[in-house]
Amino acid sequence: MHPIENIMQTAMSEIKEMVDVNTVIGDPVISAEGSTIIPVSRVCFGFVAGGGEYGEAEGEAESLKYPFSGGAGSGVSINPIGFLVVNEDNVQLLSVNGKNLLEQAAEAVPHFISEIREALRRCRFDEEEQH
Repeated sequence: MHPIENIMQTAMSEIKEMVDVNTVIGDPVISAEGSTIIPVSRVCFGFVAGGGEYGEAEGEAESLKYPFSGGAGSGVSINPIGFLVVNEDNVQLLSVNGKNLLEQAAEAVPHFISEIREALRRCRFDEEEQH
């Protein structure tokens, strides 16, 4: 195995230990009221590895003619984004930073649908009165 492969395998196994599914979706907690609360996080990570054989070592065996030099680095960022709250009646995502535009739009859809239904009902009622 080439030395860079050892470096990459070691770094990737360390990242795997740090970041698993329980980091993104946390362990559920059951509240006193019976709701299940599940923490949700955003996990970002990066990884880089490199190396090369530099110069010729004098007096070394043929297998060590070009000594290897290398390194690896990684970074992990974990940010909580909210909590998934599940109870008997519904499921909600409570955002840590307040509601974003997409969440606001998704919550407004049922209201818009009921408004459209009401407008259509009024139009039909008005048409029936005119005939």
